[in-house]
Amino acid sequence: MQQLRLGKWNTLEVVRQVDFGYYLDCGDLGDVLLPIKEAPEAGVNIGDKIDVFLYLDSEERLIATTLRPKVEVNEFAFLEVKWVNQYGAFLDWGLMKDLFCPFREQKMRMQVGKKYIIYCYIDSVTYRIVASAKVEKFLSKEMPDYTYGQQVEALVQHKTELGFKCIVDGKYSGQLFNNEIFGHIETGQRLKAYVKYVRTDAKIDLVMQQGGMEHVRDFANTLLSYIQQCPEQKTIFCDKSLAEDIYNQFGVSKKTFKRAVGDLYKQGLITISDNGLTLTEKGRFAGCED
Repeated sequence: MQQLRLGKWNTLEVVRQVDFGYYLDCGDLGDVLLPIKEAPEAGVNIGDKIDVFLYLDSEERLIATTLRPKVEVNEFAFLEVKWVNQYGAFLDWGLMKDLFCPFREQKMRMQVGKKYIIYCYIDSVTYRIVASAKVEKFLSKEMPDYTYGQQVEALVQHKTELGFKCIVDGKYSGQLFNNEIFGHIETGQRLKAYVKYVRTDAKIDLVMQQGGMEHVRDFANTLLSYIQQCPEQKTIFCDKSLAEDIYNQFGVSKKTFKRAVGDLYKQGLITISDNGLTLTEKGRFAGCED
């Protein structure tokens, strides 16, 4: 039988049914209950093997569910505090029993209704699934094996004077600088980012879009197609447009926009004025050539 993983998904066999649910075979640990309200809506049969998430109930007994939690063990997440007592805070992670974050694992006293970036792990003493807001100690200190321009997932951690700290691919510390941020971002947001530089301290400088002329040429094609579909084949977007407006419309930085405009202009496909961009006769029927 597979080794059971607390706080993770496991494939277990249904061995018996009772009025209040199903019991699943957990080998040496005996049978674990899958409550009827947390079982698949279609039902299960004796002998079926189903994927379940294992955690501990309010009496610290092993229990199974097919509900999907908002975070698993060894993962970071942005969770809301549901209630607080004399021992710590209890976070909504989408399951019947809330996720406990003891006071010793809080940077500041957590407040009901507020959300915090946390790391979910198994306490080595109590063997309980708990959360910590002191997420930095769970980030890898190993040198990341990334290359320039590689795509990653960034979990926005918090704002700094330089921009936003991020958790990269659920493992490393990263930074998005103010001059590389386009559009609105906020704590808890998960976004696609690209590696700009891996620093000697194992931290990663990020950008929100790929660099290089290939990206500019790709966007030039997109921009040309956009203008061709505009009324009178002209657009009000130009060099004077706000960076945020450009990003909201096209998903690129103003720098990339301006380089693409220059590329189209050099090919004779558009004219440029303070009122926007207009297609030339050549641009009305042309695609953007590489």
